[in-house]
Amino acid sequence: MVLAELNIRHTRRHQPTRRVAIGDVYLPTSGPAYGAVLLGAVVAEHVGDLDEEQLELLPRLVSDARDGLAVPRIAMRYRLQTDVHGLDRSRHRMVAESGRVVLELDRHGWADPQVIGAVMAAAALPSSARGTALRAVEDALRRPGQLPEGVEVHRLAQGIPGMRPYAPGEGPANAVWPGGRNGDGDASWHGVPSERRWAMEVLGLRAGMRVDRADVLARFRRLVRQAHPDHGAAHLGAAERLAELAEARELLLGSIASADSGLRH
Repeated sequence: MVLAELNIRHTRRHQPTRRVAIGDVYLPTSGPAYGAVLLGAVVAEHVGDLDEEQLELLPRLVSDARDGLAVPRIAMRYRLQTDVHGLDRSRHRMVAESGRVVLELDRHGWADPQVIGAVMAAAALPSSARGTALRAVEDALRRPGQLPEGVEVHRLAQGIPGMRPYAPGEGPANAVWPGGRNGDGDASWHGVPSERRWAMEVLGLRAGMRVDRADVLARFRRLVRQAHPDHGAAHLGAAERLAELAEARELLLGSIASADSGLRH
């Protein structure tokens, strides 16, 4: 049973842009106020990873959030927006499982959009609930790293199973953070970062296959031809598919270049 849920949309780790938006949320603030507890937990978990400049800017963002946040705007070096197209997703939840409360923290993305997203989600709540949520955020800022007592913490280092852009079959077995759950996963992808795995599968590469520049470019060109409306593909969804292919190509070419540079040195 889901007690609270926060979906934060943000640019992926390898991308130079800095964007953050809010996806679907379920943040109750009455009774046990699991929504506020979840927001505070997300902030407490990630705030310690912010740099000094962002820590100085964060109180201003929280203060502005008391009146709601108008977006788009720039805050803490990020563009806050409503458009989620092309953005990665981090999902944080509190769930009831077999008589215990479980806190699921998605740790695959950068820390800063998680903190910003939590503040944005609090600001988007009705004014009657916003104060409760922001008090939980402020408490977390005073006690970074301190998570709610009496809950079981699961840190998911490779993201949420079954949710794009994560490749199919990824399970909690890949959560290597302390407190992570064991579960069924695809062992053939063991040790492959989620971003690289996603890019490989977009271009039709299987686990264990050698990734080289020529093959990546050839696969990209072939799949682009198949996906392009000029070659008979449907117009609906074509732009998203072409953008996905381009992003996968750039990610893999970047990793190949980094590996080659490391070998030269």
